[in-house]
Amino acid sequence: MSDYPLPFVPPGGSAPVPRRIRALLDGQVVVDTQNALYLWEFPPYPQYYLPLADVTDGVLVDTGETKVFEHGVARVHTAGRGKAWVYDELGRVRFQWDALDSWFEEDEEVFVHPRNPYSRCDAIRSDRHVQVSRNGVILAESSSTVIVFETGLPSRYYFPPLAVNFERLTESETRTACPYKGRTTGYWSIDGHDLAWCYDFPTAPLLPITGHVAFLNEHVDLTIDGVPIAGSVRT
Repeated sequence: MSDYPLPFVPPGGSAPVPRRIRALLDGQVVVDTQNALYLWEFPPYPQYYLPLADVTDGVLVDTGETKVFEHGVARVHTAGRGKAWVYDELGRVRFQWDALDSWFEEDEEVFVHPRNPYSRCDAIRSDRHVQVSRNGVILAESSSTVIVFETGLPSRYYFPPLAVNFERLTESETRTACPYKGRTTGYWSIDGHDLAWCYDFPTAPLLPITGHVAFLNEHVDLTIDGVPIAGSVRT
């Protein structure tokens, strides 16, 4: 049993999206709807199912192919830089996320996939003593971290930069994005394994992690108040 909350919406579950959803392609708004639907094709996050009437004409091009999913039969379309699946019975379309250039909930850009309305992502300051090491070498140690609690994921501990031993880390060109935290602005590795990152410009709810550095629990030894944390990997 995990020590963090797991997603609870089963595949096939759906719910209305109360937010305005828009998407851009080549600088033009090609999706604009206030009637989107969340549909969980698989845990832990949903996809947007959009009314066909709210998609700009000409964006969808029918390939003549069909594909069978557990939740219905879809006509396969090309769309922008990828694919889309049209469900005639629903009168809706689901886009491959990267088919369009960017997605917005109201006026805020969303990255990677839709946010799960039943998930939380909280950044909370803590004075617990946290230490990260690898092969016996301390990589970070502090009693002033920010803990990010995100539904479905282990807690992540973000260290002030002065508490990180950067001499043991190699800067990486890797960059990732998260629908809840934004885009990373730095990554570091050891022996070719990316295991630390930071957000210099996170989303507004995650501002406490600005400029702080987190480590992938699964690739380091993690202790809190001197107690080893299960799930970290001893190498």
